Amino acid sequence: MNETGFDLPTILELLPHRYPMLLVDRVVSLDPEKEIHAVKAVSFNEDFFQGHFPGRPIMPGVLQVEALAQAAGLLAIKALGLEGSGKLVYFLAIDNAKFRAPVTPGHLLDLKVSFVHKRARICKFAGTASIDGNVTCEAEFTAMIEK
Repeated sequence: MNETGFDLPTILELLPHRYPMLLVDRVVSLDPEKEIHAVKAVSFNEDFFQGHFPGRPIMPGVLQVEALAQAAGLLAIKALGLEGSGKLVYFLAIDNAKFRAPVTPGHLLDLKVSFVHKRARICKFAGTASIDGNVTCEAEFTAMIEK
């Protein structure tokens, strides 16, 4: 079953992240058995742009990976029926991360994450961040669900 159109209030119910670390603004679609498509609206007002880099703001690649991981967290919470449980999803590993293009203010960053493996407590994901179909970042990562 696919879900569509889930907005910030729903994201805030599912994820523990808050400003300035919440990096998912909207979920476009979610298939709990397979994948999620979420969006991060990149704004000049982001705290990290003050120092990365003054005069030429670029979203750090590690924050693109974090945005992918947060989208994966939403996918895992929905897929494993963890809504309202208060359980956290923790990073275990990041593999094959590649950064392809800069992300600057004003962009809508598409976050697409799919399951590679799904178990009760350990999940592996593959994710791609892109702008208008052009890949900016890709990575595989593993997460653990809190006991």
